[in-house]
Amino acid sequence: MENYFEPQMDKRAVNEISALGLAHVGDGVFELLVRTYLCTGGRATQTSLHKATVRQVSAPAQAARMERMLPLLDEEEQSYYRRGRNAHAHHAIPKNASRDQYAKATGLETLFGALYLLGRRDRILELFTRTMEETNAI
Repeated sequence: MENYFEPQMDKRAVNEISALGLAHVGDGVFELLVRTYLCTGGRATQTSLHKATVRQVSAPAQAARMERMLPLLDEEEQSYYRRGRNAHAHHAIPKNASRDQYAKATGLETLFGALYLLGRRDRILELFTRTMEETNAI
């Protein structure tokens, strides 16, 4: 049986997935990390959890996080980010985001999707945690 909780694809197979396909997976990975971070941080009510999650997973927030994350990336990770950033979604950009913010957010999601499918969960956690700590330090 396939383990969808902990996939471990080879690089060739991951590279065959479209940037928007990787972003689709990465969106879920990123949102799960945010939700887990908020729940373990003591936010108790459903309303406060939802509002805090929406703030963290919005395109502007993801774009700002990506700006902080860029210096931490190696060449391969930057390549996945650029693939996502340069991908053109066939739907409208959210009203609260600029085209640039949306592109950077898609790049972040593509990066997280690729790392997740490659089985590099420790690296995802490192990038997420380091940029989350910077967010909370401000």
